[in-house]
Amino acid sequence: MNKKNLFFLAVLLVLILFGSLIFLNRQQQSSVLEGLPNYTDDKEPIVVTGFQYDRQPHLGDPDAKVKVIEFGDFKCPACKKWTTQNFSTFKSEFIDTGKVEFYFMNYAFLDRDSYLAAAAGEAVYKQNNEEFWNFYEQMYQHQGKESEIWATPSYLIQFGKDYLKGIDLKHYEQDVNEHTYLHQVKEDYKIGGYYGVNGTPTFFVNGKILRSMDYAELQAAIGQAEADAE
Repeated sequence: MNKKNLFFLAVLLVLILFGSLIFLNRQQQSSVLEGLPNYTDDKEPIVVTGFQYDRQPHLGDPDAKVKVIEFGDFKCPACKKWTTQNFSTFKSEFIDTGKVEFYFMNYAFLDRDSYLAAAAGEAVYKQNNEEFWNFYEQMYQHQGKESEIWATPSYLIQFGKDYLKGIDLKHYEQDVNEHTYLHQVKEDYKIGGYYGVNGTPTFFVNGKILRSMDYAELQAAIGQAEADAE
């Protein structure tokens, strides 16, 4: 075989190898995405009529003068940072003292497993509001990489077995697999967008958006809301 034929054979082998790698990569991606929801799967209409506080996971005194909402994505590293660094202090300073009623709303936007993680949280909340807050903290503590698909059905089901104690796990597993609460997740997302959310975490204090995740600025906004409510 002459050099010219060897060259063409080598090129052909490289092309075959390259094509095989592309095929395998697509197969792997397809496997990873299997069982994950998409917002286009939800066909129910959404009409934004306020924050709908009565439908959201909540902590604190319902008679508190200040209501704080966090819009978050369980895949968001900044949300994890805020929660692990500030949530315990925030709870002690404002929630446990009766100054603030705190709410969580989904702004799941990073990827399709963001939607599923949010839907899993909704499934927990529908069974047990208190257990949702355990889900909230544990999800951030065990957060995977932002650039990877990790909040898959199998991950979330095992997560429930490992960390969730106050719910019916079979019901939870069914909700995860069937994307039962995707509409509620999409509704939260639409509400957030309507009121100016464009990233996470984003906080609202008595309905006013706070363009910062800085804890001192949140403290100041709560203090101002308390004064305005006098």
